[in-house]
Amino acid sequence: MRYPEHFMVQGKQECHYTNGSQRVRYLDREIWNQEQFIHFDSDEGTWVADTELGEPYARYWNSQKDVLEYRQGLVNTFCRHDYQAIIPYSVART
Repeated sequence: MRYPEHFMVQGKQECHYTNGSQRVRYLDREIWNQEQFIHFDSDEGTWVADTELGEPYARYWNSQKDVLEYRQGLVNTFCRHDYQAIIPYSVART
């Protein structure tokens, strides 16, 4: 694969909370030139290719048990941990 001279790669990590921190979902989205090409969803527990570019990454990362365990663990170490810090600044929806 030949890469262009200028390109942008982004990673976005998100935590989605339902009913406080009782139900937590972690998402990791990888983006190449403004197009999401692969994502990890803690509800699915695997990396999912969104484009052809993401397919080899998904195959490789899904074959690495430690990578999957680490990402799944971020529900607790990243999301639930940060939830306690944002409570004082959040507004409950009704």
